[in-house]
Amino acid sequence: MKYICSKCGKSISVTTRKAMCDCGGLWKLDYKPPKFDLSLIDRDTWSLFRYRAFMPIYDEYWREVTLGEGMTPVIEFDEDVLLKMEYYMPTLSFKDRGAAVLMAHCKSIGVDSVVQDSSGNAGNSVAAYCAKTGIACEIFVPEGTSQKKIHMIESHKARVNIVPGSRDHCADVCRAKVESEGMYYANHVYNPFFYQGTKTYIYEVFEQLHRIPQNIFVPLGNGTLFIGIVKALEELMDSGIIEKFPNIIAVQSECCDPFAKAVRIGSKHPAIVTPSPTMAEGIAIGVPMRGDEILEYIYKYHIKIITAPENHIMEARMALAAKGIYCEHTTAATYAAYMKYCELNGKTTDCLLPMCGAGLKSDH
Repeated sequence: MKYICSKCGKSISVTTRKAMCDCGGLWKLDYKPPKFDLSLIDRDTWSLFRYRAFMPIYDEYWREVTLGEGMTPVIEFDEDVLLKMEYYMPTLSFKDRGAAVLMAHCKSIGVDSVVQDSSGNAGNSVAAYCAKTGIACEIFVPEGTSQKKIHMIESHKARVNIVPGSRDHCADVCRAKVESEGMYYANHVYNPFFYQGTKTYIYEVFEQLHRIPQNIFVPLGNGTLFIGIVKALEELMDSGIIEKFPNIIAVQSECCDPFAKAVRIGSKHPAIVTPSPTMAEGIAIGVPMRGDEILEYIYKYHIKIITAPENHIMEARMALAAKGIYCEHTTAATYAAYMKYCELNGKTTDCLLPMCGAGLKSDH
């Protein structure tokens, strides 16, 4: 198992501390799991590590890392919509899937200190799993990040740096520290082990429903969940579990939509955008670092993109809350986009939406 540079094709051991290739390309993981088979699931393990037969895990460090992440229920919201309750997680966010696997990898290769940038949820997840494993942690967040998310990160004894400016600028500041000080960059965009965690979202759906819904809505900023979903569906296809891809609808904020604009003109690169303020802070990524890779998936699998109407996010949040689902604003944006999709395309049945973050995290 090695890293392969997405730009020049160079390979390197996964024990490297380099965040990226010397040429500037991001790492992809040269790993092919066995064919997916329900009989290979460790049903005595009540966490996403029950799927470790299909994950790049070759030692027992995961036992020191796990907080019981994963295994989130799928519930029926109405006759057309299923919700996967991803905020039923240790840090109230789906990012725990990726953080658990990434920290298991860090523990395995002897990393003792990490740095990361985040709009809040990923930073909180990494901080929590670092606390569990005794790894020192420093998180950079952009100004305007929910104070509740910041307090959660600090509670895990991680150092928090609040960076003035945009989410993209925050990432630049963090990466500058990585380059100047040689820190290990435990980032949910750069490190491909993170996607080996988020792909379990689809494993669980299949195990729970014994099928994959026809329409899968997924928020798209940096692509953390998006890439994991696509990878898992490819694995199910290769295993003969499913015969075709479901209809995937990626959700962007109308205030920050580099992929939506790129697809309109058929570009292979994300459009250059200037993000404007949005309640959907978790997907307000103007410069997605795996943008070209994500667009390759979008074109290959005919993935649709819809933008969430900003003036309907609170309406969507209240509609969810009125039926017992109290989610954060970025999560509500996905439901707002679903309602817009139905307005444009008519009644859409058998839809799966992720409830990615809990509402108390974004009451600000």
